[in-house]
Amino acid sequence: MTKSVAVLGTGIMGAGMARSLLRAGLDVAVWNRSADKAAPLGEAGARVAETPAEAVAGADVVLTVLFDADSTAEVVRGLDLSGDVVWVQSGTVGLEGTSRLAELAGSTPFVDAPVLGTRKPAEEGKLTVLAAGPEAVRDRLAPVFEAIGSRTVWVGERPGDGHRLKLAVNSWVLSITAATAQAVALTRGLGVAPEAFLDAIAGGPTDSGYAQVKGRAMIAGEFTPSFGIDGAVKDADLILEAMRAAGTDDRLMRALHEQYRVAADHRDAEDMAAVVRAFNT
Repeated sequence: MTKSVAVLGTGIMGAGMARSLLRAGLDVAVWNRSADKAAPLGEAGARVAETPAEAVAGADVVLTVLFDADSTAEVVRGLDLSGDVVWVQSGTVGLEGTSRLAELAGSTPFVDAPVLGTRKPAEEGKLTVLAAGPEAVRDRLAPVFEAIGSRTVWVGERPGDGHRLKLAVNSWVLSITAATAQAVALTRGLGVAPEAFLDAIAGGPTDSGYAQVKGRAMIAGEFTPSFGIDGAVKDADLILEAMRAAGTDDRLMRALHEQYRVAADHRDAEDMAAVVRAFNT
């Protein structure tokens, strides 16, 4: 049974996941390239490691929640993941990146497990885990996934299947957020209070909690990161790569990528809701 988890990467998502693991009573070691982001987790009961090697020593599960495939490979390469350890890879790194990391894992059991959710669900342990990996390790990972999420969807055993579903979901998330930004900007440009748009769809078949939350952030100009706009640009790139590999039409995603890119220029610390800026230019 899993008792100890090493969390490598304590940004918006990793920090929340680490806190959820601590609440579940697991022994948690954390490491982050910027040590100041990991320090508060020490006050919550985590062991703050100075190096990735120190964090993973003795861990039953190594959980990576880093920005992209390159940074993940750089951190994991050279670590001792032998013995009975399982590597759970939850950063959104794309299909090629997942394949590369699975190869890097070698004989270590590798579970492709991106998550659905933003800062608040991560902090509350209410993420949805989209997992793909060996059936033999699933019971061992149950305490981890139950701590960080309200639901686990096992997509398959093939590394990358978790990401295939995650990229499809994120294509919808990017689309609905940008569509909300377009409507907010249009109502404002036409001289109508943008709150009227959100009120008009509220409770109807076209409504969504995401549109309401992001729409109100856009109207207020409050862009504290929950899902960073730099991550939205990165994810749009990964979705475009997947669409080309799948042979599906990518024109809409190319347009969305451009809107997020324009909004992210010099503002990469903001939430993805800041995409509304691209519709105001």
